[in-house]
Amino acid sequence: MSKLKIRGKELRSIGYPEGPVVSIAMNIMEKNFKHLPHGEAMEILGSILQSPNEYAGDPVLGNIAKALLPKPETDGVAISLNNNGIQFNVFGSEYIEEGAMHQMYTAAKLPVAVAGALMPDAHSGYGLPIGGVLATENAVIPYGVGVDIGCRMCLSVFDIDPNELIQRENYFARELNQATLFGSGAQFQQAKDHEVMERMEFNEVPILKALHGRAWKQLGSSGSGNHFAEFGIVEISEKDAILGIDAGSYLGLLSHSGSRALGANIANHYTKIAKQKRRLPGEANNLAWLNLDEEEGIEYWMAMNLAGDYASANHHIIHQKIARQLGRKPLKVVENHHNFAWKETWEGKELIVHRKGATPAGKDVLGIIPGSMTAAGFIVKGKGESAAVNSAAHGAGRKMSRTAAIKSITHEALKDELKKQGVKLIGGGLDEAPFAYKDIESVMRSQKALVDIVGKFIPRIVKMDGAKHRVYGKKGEKVEGE
Repeated sequence: MSKLKIRGKELRSIGYPEGPVVSIAMNIMEKNFKHLPHGEAMEILGSILQSPNEYAGDPVLGNIAKALLPKPETDGVAISLNNNGIQFNVFGSEYIEEGAMHQMYTAAKLPVAVAGALMPDAHSGYGLPIGGVLATENAVIPYGVGVDIGCRMCLSVFDIDPNELIQRENYFARELNQATLFGSGAQFQQAKDHEVMERMEFNEVPILKALHGRAWKQLGSSGSGNHFAEFGIVEISEKDAILGIDAGSYLGLLSHSGSRALGANIANHYTKIAKQKRRLPGEANNLAWLNLDEEEGIEYWMAMNLAGDYASANHHIIHQKIARQLGRKPLKVVENHHNFAWKETWEGKELIVHRKGATPAGKDVLGIIPGSMTAAGFIVKGKGESAAVNSAAHGAGRKMSRTAAIKSITHEALKDELKKQGVKLIGGGLDEAPFAYKDIESVMRSQKALVDIVGKFIPRIVKMDGAKHRVYGKKGEKVEGE
């Protein structure tokens, strides 16, 4: 078997900047993944570029991610952490790794911290842990929001017999392929029309003006990593007044992606500014904040909200394309986002609530909490639990780093699991295999006090980044070139 060889021009062609990160990425991949197929290695490198903070905690790939992220500056005001952090509640502590707990304890000592919570799907991130909720007063933390700003779930429920997914599998797989575009640097040759691209912020905020052209070409596309679009079965056991769908089985289209290069550039730009203005000690430096009464904080807030609306537009374009092809309007569209900050009233005070990889779960707020490419996801309704700062998990959460998954999970094991669960996978790497994730049923049991389950989504045809390299069918076959 030939050894992996990555060239610098290949990395630059997918968006890696000039500088040390190119050599770092080449050396790490060639040393640690020497027998990985070239295409899979490039997918991983594209995923790191798209969402570096998701990889920052990885013992191997984290070194590439950290080289992509802003470096702390030495000027600005030095700020100390409080000796005692605010109290925060932890849900499903038995499923949460020590690193995520440590990051949450650090965040709780910020002088601006008021309330917090840690969700059962939590794992280590960059700054605030993924699955971390932190409420602050008059302050927004760019890395408390995350790099993929406004990343979200969107579910369209169609009054179509879900058995058609079996009877017409090739048709539905083709529709997914034609309606979506995946990949870190992926762009359409022809830009889509959408009102979000006419927003005034693109002219009022300098960084947004510079990003406008690329954002337009990526409108309606999805990222890499854990982003997906999939058809599946929606099961409603009884009609819920908020969801408004009769009991029964339906065909569902579920997607997960965010704000693409637009969000990543906003996050890194304003994190650098926050670090320049406020120097925090040690690991807390990634939690530097901007006040909402200062120019940079106002700019970030505008840019963050625009990126969230842009992420939503990406989903709507995909869902509208497929609805047109199916010839049906959805009975219901359910959408929720994470990696965002909201102005909310908590215990009588207006606060900025950061949910990095956590779902809003205010009273009667609908959302979707996915499992994995083979595990069921859940349509939920929030209970408005104050102890969780009106939040819930955003998914199953990783139990295995991407490096560990790539090294320990085989393609044969993935094929067997897909066959067992009756799932056709178009694309998707071993780092996203079901075995790399926590048990979604356990996660849901840990948050019974936070959400009610009003429906279930069972994946059947799943598309992720990497479709040109492999397609796994229900029988586990590998088809080249699709």
